Parts: sequence; structure tokens; C-alpha cells
Amino acid sequence: MSQAKEYRYFLTYSGVRMPLKLVEPLAESELGNRNTYFRVSYDASGRIATCEKLVYGEVELSHQYAYRDDGSLLRARVELGDEVTEVDCDENGAPVRA
Repeated sequence: MSQAKEYRYFLTYSGVRMPLKLVEPLAESELGNRNTYFRVSYDASGRIATCEKLVYGEVELSHQYAYRDDGSLLRARVELGDEVTEVDCDENGAPVRA
């Protein structure tokens, strides 16, 4: 039996690099008053595993992150509607350009 994900919630993020830097934490009790917020899960090492932007209760945008053993970002999968983008990252976490 799989364990349910534990989420943290945020109002927004800052910056443009991945993984997104979430800011303005929200308590779960505050979500009923929000039309838009971010729902985030973390891996066992405390790094962002998934980040979803919810708009009126529906996932509008989703990021899933994979990391190297040293903690640097290896890959990001970004889903926006039916559009999926896979981004490979260098050892500094910067996107690798093809």
C-alpha cells in the first residue's frame, strides 16, 4: 500500500530557474480562500519532487524534478495542458541546449 503524498502550499514563486523557488507559504486551512496556489511535494532529501499550480482546483501547470546524487538538478518535466517539455540540466542545474 503506497503512502499518501504530503504537500506544502505556496502562494507564488520567485525567479526563473528550476526547481522553482516557492515563496509565501499557505496553511492548508487558507486554500479555500484562494483561486490559485502551488501544491508542492518533497523527496526524502527535502528537495522539491513535484510542483503543481492549481487554478480553481484543477492542475494547470506541473513540474516534476529528478536530481543527481550530489543534489544538483538532473532533469525537469514540465506539463502545461497537453504540452510536455523535458529539460535536461548540466551539473550546475542549468538547462542543456541542444
